[in-house]
Amino acid sequence: MSESWSDRLFGGLRKTGEKLSGNLAGIGGQARLSDNQLDELEDALIMSDLGPRAAMRIRDALAQRSFAGNADEHAVQEAVAEEIADILRPVAKPLEVTAFPRPHVVLVIGVNGSGKTTTIAKLAHLFQEDDYSVMLAAGDTFRAAAIGQLKVWAERLGIPVITGPEGGDPASVVFDGVKAATDKGSDVLIVDTAGRLQNKRELMDELTKIRKVLGRLNPEAPHDVVLVLDATNGQNALQQIDVFKEVAGVSGLVMTKLDGTARGGVLVAAAAQYGLPIHAIGVGEKIDDLRPFDPDLVARVIAGVA
Repeated sequence: MSESWSDRLFGGLRKTGEKLSGNLAGIGGQARLSDNQLDELEDALIMSDLGPRAAMRIRDALAQRSFAGNADEHAVQEAVAEEIADILRPVAKPLEVTAFPRPHVVLVIGVNGSGKTTTIAKLAHLFQEDDYSVMLAAGDTFRAAAIGQLKVWAERLGIPVITGPEGGDPASVVFDGVKAATDKGSDVLIVDTAGRLQNKRELMDELTKIRKVLGRLNPEAPHDVVLVLDATNGQNALQQIDVFKEVAGVSGLVMTKLDGTARGGVLVAAAAQYGLPIHAIGVGEKIDDLRPFDPDLVARVIAGVA
C-alpha cells in the first residue's frame, strides 16, 4: 500500500519538527510565559528558520496568552502551531486555471538547481489530475540538460513540449508555445525560463522580452509567475524572492525539497515576510510528491505536535 500524502508530509517535515520542538524544549512551566521565556521562544523560532518577522509575531501572540494551569512544553508547542497556522492560512492557495481565452500561461522561474524543471513536470501532473490539458515550453534554452529533462518528463506524462535550438531565443520558444497551445486548445501552457542570477540585467531583459511576446498574443499573459524555491537553502531562499520579485514580478511560490532539510521553517518565514501565495510544497522525488498544502496540518508538523 502506497504512503498517503499526509504520511509523506510527516516524513518530509520530520527533521524540521524535531528541530523546532528541540529548540522549544524547556520553555513553559507557568500560566503565563515570562519575558525571559518569551525571549527564549523568539530565539528558538529564529534558530528554526522561521525568520525574525514570524518569530516576533508568534512571541507577541504568546505574550498575551494565559495557559490553563501551568504551560508545559507541549502546550507551548500547540500554541506555536496555532500561530504558525494563522500565518500560513492566507497564503495556502493552489494554482487555478482561470484564463479565458485559453491557454492559462504559467511562467516558472528559479535558480538552477532548485528543482525547477522537475517541479514543472509535477505541476503539469497536478493540472492533469484536474482534467486540464497541458503543454510545456522549454524556454530555458541556455541549458541543453534542461531542454532534455523537460522532453523526458513530457514523454512520461504524455503531453506536448515546444522546444527551440540550444542557445536560441527564449522569447521565440514562448511565442511558438502560445501559438501551439492556442491552436491545440490546451488549457495550460507551462513555460520553463532561465535561472541565471549572475547577471540580473540580462535575466531581466530576457524576461521582459518574454512578457512582451506574451502580451502581444494575450494581454492577460502570463497569468502566473511562479518562483521555485529549494527549502535546503534556508534563509538564502528569501533573498531569491527579493531578487526575482524585482526582475520577474513573482506572483506565487512553490517550495521544494522540504524532505531533505531541517530548515522547513523557511516556509513560514516566506509567508510572514512576503505574503505571496504558496501554491504547493514538495516532499519527495515522485511525480505526485508536490501538492497544495493544508496550512493547519503543516503548522502542526513544523511545530512537532502532529
